[in-house]
Amino acid sequence: MSQKALGRIINVTPAADGVWIALKGAAAGVTFSCFLTGAAGDTYTLQEAKDASGTGAQNLAIITEYHTNTGNGTDAWTRRTQAAAATMVTAAAATQNAAVVEVEGTSLSDTYKYVKLTSTGAGAVTAIQRDLGTGRAPANLPAMGV
Repeated sequence: MSQKALGRIINVTPAADGVWIALKGAAAGVTFSCFLTGAAGDTYTLQEAKDASGTGAQNLAIITEYHTNTGNGTDAWTRRTQAAAATMVTAAAATQNAAVVEVEGTSLSDTYKYVKLTSTGAGAVTAIQRDLGTGRAPANLPAMGV
């Protein structure tokens, strides 16, 4: 049986709002998928830290692009751009219920190996580590937050 995507090219933390995610050689980057229903809008803040305890936590002002849509599969993604910032703000519109932002491991400051994206509202955040350095069976994947 061939290996599926989980363990070969991705690892996932579904409940990642405000959770430190490792980028210490395990993956080339992380894709954060965000969702807040009801056309409420939200602000998401990206931070980096040296370890899973949040040592040296600081804002990571690298978000220049993200994508939004309704999140229910009925529309295409819309590319949004902004000056480099540690936050992305989704508008109070159904077409911005869902958002995706990507962070490359090379974007982190020297000695920093963890990132987190935090909703200031009730938005759900899923972290997807991608381009894994070593493929493994899902049961053998390292925990993403340690």
